Amino acid sequence: MKVLQSIKVGTERIREIVLSLRNFSRLDESEFKAVDLHEGIESTLLILQHRLKGKPKFPAIEVVKDYSELPLVECYPGQLNQVFMNLLTNAIDVLEEYAQQPQPRKICISTQLMADDRVQIALAKPAEGIADNGSGIPEALQGRIFDPFFTTKPIGKGTGLGLFISYQIVTQKHHGKIWCDAKISEGIKIVVEIPVHQPKAMAS
Repeated sequence: MKVLQSIKVGTERIREIVLSLRNFSRLDESEFKAVDLHEGIESTLLILQHRLKGKPKFPAIEVVKDYSELPLVECYPGQLNQVFMNLLTNAIDVLEEYAQQPQPRKICISTQLMADDRVQIALAKPAEGIADNGSGIPEALQGRIFDPFFTTKPIGKGTGLGLFISYQIVTQKHHGKIWCDAKISEGIKIVVEIPVHQPKAMAS
């Protein structure tokens, strides 16, 4: 019975992963359409679950979600999911760099509908996880993090293209904005803001 139960649990787990991968890539929905952004975030988190779990040298990373009620947002789902992947991967990379520090590892994701009919998604690494080792992004560099090939990671750890690609997707493909608010005393936050409804020319 235990073997059958293990097979059942494993099969269900595989089904969840396959569905999440499909939702993440949206290969069958590559065109412009209205979608639930929370589904894309959740699928990305499931794909990255192996990096969020604790390991011998890396304590587990807690994900704190503060989701507001959002309308369906007109976008290219697969491309926007790639933005979520890039931002979350960067956040995990930073926390792993300071895994030996005693502070808790935490990523906060919040969503809200703004007054001007725009949706804001914010991904933050609070200061409690990184401040004591002085790992904020200097103000002089914050304006460069979306430049191609710019990276603050050690040599061999990053291409410097993740945030650049995210910037292109948000600003050019979705008429939105993306910016960094990083203070050593408060942590690091990346904010994405896109309109709920895109120009009609884009939809066509």
